[in-house]
Amino acid sequence: MLAAPVRVTSLTAYPVKSLAGVSLAEAAVEERGLRGDRRWAVVDPHGTKVTAREERALLGLRAEPLEHGAVRLVSPGGDALEVAPPRDAAPVAVRFSGQETARPAGDEADHWLTERLGRPLRLVWQDDGTHRPIRPEMGGVEGDRNSLSDAAPLHVTSEASLRRLNDWVAETALERGEQPRVPLGHDRFRPNVVVGGREPFAEDSWTEVRIGDVPFRATMVCDRCVMTTIDRATGESAQEPIRTLARHRKWAGATWFGVRLTPVLPLAPGATIRVGDDVVAHAAPDHS
Repeated sequence: MLAAPVRVTSLTAYPVKSLAGVSLAEAAVEERGLRGDRRWAVVDPHGTKVTAREERALLGLRAEPLEHGAVRLVSPGGDALEVAPPRDAAPVAVRFSGQETARPAGDEADHWLTERLGRPLRLVWQDDGTHRPIRPEMGGVEGDRNSLSDAAPLHVTSEASLRRLNDWVAETALERGEQPRVPLGHDRFRPNVVVGGREPFAEDSWTEVRIGDVPFRATMVCDRCVMTTIDRATGESAQEPIRTLARHRKWAGATWFGVRLTPVLPLAPGATIRVGDDVVAHAAPDHS
């Protein structure tokens, strides 16, 4: 079934996992998703990933993409450090969803992070030769490749779904005698792509998606964690949106918002998506 077409309203890349994102007008699409998206990550001295779930101060740091895969790390105070991909560094063991390898950025980057976050941390980079598949239980098939994202290279949310969620959040607050909060923004969910449209949660049933001229496959809807409860501006956390999602969008022991995509390979040379692109989705039949 062909879903009603919608358009891309925003694009965001997150060069370093859990750091603040960068808004884009267009983005090249590669096997692992948007070029430069989540190819860097922060780990502890033992190589275990550190995200905003454990260290929310990461959300206050910004990573700006530079040429040739480099990044500029910027603190809330404005001091910055440029880091080039450590292509010649020997891989080290890291732990994300399992035991993997990545290349260490080096002492200067490690010191910069450690000094600003007050605990020993390291910056690592996923090189082009690393094969990180999408796990079958996350909708992966043979040949899929993932960045350092949790489950799939691309995350999509919709304007219509967020409007519905904010309506539910306001209703929940009123029922409990609470003052309704400022409506949630898409940044709570860290999507790469935000799409317009009028039908909330239509993305739940997407199977195949074309953004502009670039084809994608939907791997699964996106389960949400406590990271969505952290206000990006203040670093403070509250109950929403998990409280309301648990009421309206809970099944299989999790709460859900958004959909994950992976590019259909092989990609055409120069594959690029842009703000304003049409999004045409094929949806699974509704047997309810």
